Amino acid sequence: MTPTTTLFEYLGLGLVGLAILVFVYQLALTPAEVQPDVGVKGLKRKAVLDEGGPFNTLEPMMRWLAARIASLPIDDMRTSINAQIRHAGEYLGLTADEYLALSVFGALGFGAVGLALDTYAEIGGIFVLMLAALGMLLPHLQVSGEIERRFKQVNRGLPFAIDLVALTMSAGLDFPGALRQVTEKTSDKADALYEEMQRILQELELGRTRKQALLAFADRCPTEAVRDFTSAVVQAEEKGNPLADVLQIQATMLRMRRSVAAEESAARAGVLMMGPLLLIFGTIMLIILGPFAVNIMSGNGI
Repeated sequence: MTPTTTLFEYLGLGLVGLAILVFVYQLALTPAEVQPDVGVKGLKRKAVLDEGGPFNTLEPMMRWLAARIASLPIDDMRTSINAQIRHAGEYLGLTADEYLALSVFGALGFGAVGLALDTYAEIGGIFVLMLAALGMLLPHLQVSGEIERRFKQVNRGLPFAIDLVALTMSAGLDFPGALRQVTEKTSDKADALYEEMQRILQELELGRTRKQALLAFADRCPTEAVRDFTSAVVQAEEKGNPLADVLQIQATMLRMRRSVAAEESAARAGVLMMGPLLLIFGTIMLIILGPFAVNIMSGNGI
């Protein structure tokens, strides 16, 4: 290798290193994503930060990385993630880029733990891949669990809330006044249905029509019960039917649907129990007959 070739190789490596340094410097100069301070996202973020905990330490770094992710051309993914976060009740006040930043941090953190385990056990990178994948999926699992919790709370509480709204409307209140009475009498302020009713009232106070507020509710909680409720109210408003009567019928139908679902779950429970029962029966037979089989195989007889 000639001195000229060696010089060009070192020059190329130097240029690559300089490019990396410039790239890192530009990243460092990019300001962090602005913390949400208005709307539902702002309220959720403020509530979480006021509680304290590890999220307070991670939040500035999350916003810093989210500002870098914001330049990536992944609009379809952002739309899907924003829908998930909306269904989860604006969980932690996250944006789509912050959600992806948490996935990156999870992959790096769990991957580092996996690297330590692989180095100690000398397995060859298995734990790194497994734990990095788990860390990347952790925000998705967390948001999915929050979505399931919210949908379950809304479906359980909706028939009783509709009954109360119909009762108060029969007593002379209008629809917003009936919703306000229900929310004021709710004891659990962290309940998902309470939050959604408060959101409907806020949108009505801001000038949105009843139809727009209810369709937004159905978009945030797209369960069958919520869709039926919003469709019934919107159709009653368009056709001029008495809303209190429609709500009473809707509450009865939702309650009957819950009863049918409970009966179906009870019927499936018997079938689902067959697997564990067979395993328990096999274990008992193995414990009873195992010593006899060992004695026969060893030639000692019974």
